[in-house]
Amino acid sequence: MVAELVPLSLTAIEKHTWVWQGHTIAYTVTEEGTGNGTPIVLIHGFGASLGHWRKNIPALAAAGNRVYAIDLLGFGDSDQPELPYTLDLWQDLLADFWSEFIGTPAIYVGNSIGGLLTLMLLANHPDKAQAGAVLNCAGGLNHRPEELHPPLNWVMGAFTWLVSSPTVGPIVFNQVRRKGRIRSSLKQVYRNPEAITDELVDMLYTPACRPTAQKVFASVVTAPPGPKPEDLLPHIAQPLLVLWGENDPWTPIAGAKIYGDLAAESDRVTFHSIADTGHCPHDERPEVVNPLLLDWLGSLSSQ
Repeated sequence: MVAELVPLSLTAIEKHTWVWQGHTIAYTVTEEGTGNGTPIVLIHGFGASLGHWRKNIPALAAAGNRVYAIDLLGFGDSDQPELPYTLDLWQDLLADFWSEFIGTPAIYVGNSIGGLLTLMLLANHPDKAQAGAVLNCAGGLNHRPEELHPPLNWVMGAFTWLVSSPTVGPIVFNQVRRKGRIRSSLKQVYRNPEAITDELVDMLYTPACRPTAQKVFASVVTAPPGPKPEDLLPHIAQPLLVLWGENDPWTPIAGAKIYGDLAAESDRVTFHSIADTGHCPHDERPEVVNPLLLDWLGSLSSQ
């Protein structure tokens, strides 16, 4: 059964590198059999990396798919150049990755910011995307000014200044990246304590120890929010699967109403909420998420 497949360890993931615009990008590809299966591209969220999909890659590959996962520029084992990080930058990276390695319409699966990038690819690059799945999709890379009211706008303004400061920023980041702080943050957004392993903490901690990690962090948290999902969705004609952990404090289930409404109106959109689950359902409840993904993928092949 899907739930019984053994997840990959981080050290067992075979990584490759690709040079994009002068920067080294880490990625992996997993396939079984002939390797002619449906291409699936997994896109991680903020602060994560391709290893965040270690519990999903085996199940997707065992079903005959060719599964790619990529470290977005600035994260994981990809380079961390000092430059403005935006959703458009990562969208260009993913589009060029498709041109370099895939070349046929792929299925994109993204968590959080990776979910928003999935919507962008479906809307803006329909020739490259045959379908998409989003898990607790972010509403933006950062909060929009109109979304913030006192005192939150003051708090966020102060935090933005702190992390951007050349003197104070490294001190703030050194606190944020501590293993104890990472574990505390995970306890807020994961409902399943068994999913918060030392391996997961190390996966988030190790890239944060690189010399330019603080600059990347400051650039990302002060970047423009990018497009809203509600502005992208009218331009998406491909099938869309939406999975949502019901207990997510970062992207609350209330924000999923737009997807639930679409699912009620159209067979093109499929929506499932996942009980007792937080921001990263694929890592927290793979025994639930993997069958849902595979059932949906099966429905695509029958269309």
